[in-house]
Amino acid sequence: MEPDLFTAAAEDRQEKDPSASPLAVRMRPRTLEEVVGQQHLLRPGSPLRRLVGEGGGGPAGPSSVFLWGPPGIGKTTLAYVVSKATNKRFVELSAITAGVKEVRAVIDGARRAMGGHGKETVLFLDEIHRFSKAQQDSLLPAVENRWVTLIAATTENPYFSVISPLLSRSLLLTLEPLTDDDLRGLLERALTEERGLGGAVTLPDESREHLLRIAGGDARRALTALEAGAGSALAKGEKEITLQTLEESVDRAAVKYDRAGDQHYDVASALIKSIRGSDVDAALHYLARMIEAGEDPRFIARRLMISASEDIGLADPTALPTAVAAAQAVAMIGFPEAALTLSHATIALALAPKSNAATTAIGAALEDVRKGHAGPVPPHLRDGHYKGAAKLGHAQGYVYPHDLPEGIAAQEYAPEALKDREYYTPTRHGAEARYADAVEWTRKHLGRKRS
Repeated sequence: MEPDLFTAAAEDRQEKDPSASPLAVRMRPRTLEEVVGQQHLLRPGSPLRRLVGEGGGGPAGPSSVFLWGPPGIGKTTLAYVVSKATNKRFVELSAITAGVKEVRAVIDGARRAMGGHGKETVLFLDEIHRFSKAQQDSLLPAVENRWVTLIAATTENPYFSVISPLLSRSLLLTLEPLTDDDLRGLLERALTEERGLGGAVTLPDESREHLLRIAGGDARRALTALEAGAGSALAKGEKEITLQTLEESVDRAAVKYDRAGDQHYDVASALIKSIRGSDVDAALHYLARMIEAGEDPRFIARRLMISASEDIGLADPTALPTAVAAAQAVAMIGFPEAALTLSHATIALALAPKSNAATTAIGAALEDVRKGHAGPVPPHLRDGHYKGAAKLGHAQGYVYPHDLPEGIAAQEYAPEALKDREYYTPTRHGAEARYADAVEWTRKHLGRKRS
């Protein structure tokens, strides 16, 4: 028997005894209309709808597709729906267990099916990023000649994990994280539908919100936690999954944290103030609270980038690149791995020497500008690249610093009204000490009066 996403025997058992399968399996959508989220991929005429035969045939056949997104947001579900809806031959392989031999066997079977019965083959290949280059190469002839229509799922960026020739012969479909509203609808269906829990238990609002935080946008995780909570409640003879029962069954305490209210801002403020105060342990505590509550990791990364300039600045010039790198990594990998990156950046920023000199410098400069302390740009600094500029005196008398031995020209740069104003007051903390020396030296050679 050729491999399939779900064998006939397993399906028959599930129909006779639904509890034999996990809740997450029982609640898998049976049609594209039941799919939660990903509506941007399910519009009329979309590649996935064409795979199941919607939209007609014609000279342009359905394309092979890559489904890219984090775990639990519907990659396997979409493949399962296609397997149920399509009239094509459907074969599943996992890159974890399959190799070139298995791929070639599927391709040979597809060519026989097409030649003998005119039957097209859809190949679902899960975890394709685990395939080596040679294994991916083995798919090329089949995809290029459309002996198979490939549906490949991956949690890693295909531009890094999939060979270019294979990617160029397919469409890349990016799945979006499931929203809390998506998951609320899924939980409601799981609670009420017969193939789910059939109304055996109810889920009060506080338990539902805790489930959403646990899930972190992962439908499979949400349903697994719901099933565990329902099992615990029924074992105790209760018809309601209380918050206490849910905490006990999933071994996760409910974090008091409102992502849209005071707690969101209070804990974020405490994180930044702990970093500013160099208390690395307190900073990690507040970071953990935000992560555990399901805070958007991009929000945390943005706060760290701000802190790197606001509270550290030139005392440690590596702080901002570290925070920016963390933000980029977080955007690429998401939770749970993003927790490691955010911890890395938080520790680096908390233990870095501190300086708010960059913050106070731009603040003082902005205050002067807002008060109208500006004045005209000195004539010798004005643009002199257009015809007639010299007649206006623009760029006349400008001294090019690189022509001088010390590389600094004692000429006026600020407007007349601000020529003695000093905005930047560096500390002697960490690496900023050398900037303090540089400021003192340059101001002296520019002929500035000491304030």
